[in-house]
Amino acid sequence: MIKIERIPFLLAGAYEKSARMAIESYYRRVAEEIVTHLPQGLLLDLGTGPGYLPIEIARQSPKIRIVGIDLTRRLIEMGRARAGEAHLSHRIWFQAGDAGCIPFRDAAFDMVISTGMLHSLKYPVKVIQEMVRVLKTGSEAWIFDPAIVGNALNFSQWKASLNLRERFFFKLFQLTGLHKPAKTYTQEAAISLVTQAGCRNFSVEAAGKEIRIKIKKN
Repeated sequence: MIKIERIPFLLAGAYEKSARMAIESYYRRVAEEIVTHLPQGLLLDLGTGPGYLPIEIARQSPKIRIVGIDLTRRLIEMGRARAGEAHLSHRIWFQAGDAGCIPFRDAAFDMVISTGMLHSLKYPVKVIQEMVRVLKTGSEAWIFDPAIVGNALNFSQWKASLNLRERFFFKLFQLTGLHKPAKTYTQEAAISLVTQAGCRNFSVEAAGKEIRIKIKKN
């Protein structure tokens, strides 16, 4: 199975539209959970996409600062534009980067999050190790995968929102099979990954089709 770790540039617009439709049904609720756990501090969002989750978090807590990282530069540009429109650029920073080699020092963040990225990774154990490396002692990393954004997505409405160019490339990726996500992890497989990463203080829960991993750095 080929794993595509980034959203292809040609599908970035289509992906952004699906993420936008999930603000109220998914991102807002997840943001509430995160802010309840971390009302203030510096947070890192890996695989941030067009940045809707960081923006929701920043709106709910004026004391949180967020860095969003993604491999797709077009999505990073979208995130920066959305943060500017929301007047949150002073508390949210977006940059292109690889989750397998996070460009920050050890113990830099009060929390690290990732939604919907784990199943697409070629080297998930390395990414988990990097998440823990940049965490402060006593802080947590949360990995939700696959993000249940799709459960609330009206596919017909989303498809109708695509322009001709986006429809063409979406169809092209359908025909080639490259749009298909890699196989998602079971609860047992997720536990194995976290254990391989050297983590000992963690929980893995199944919430419907979504696996929720929470790791605390000792």
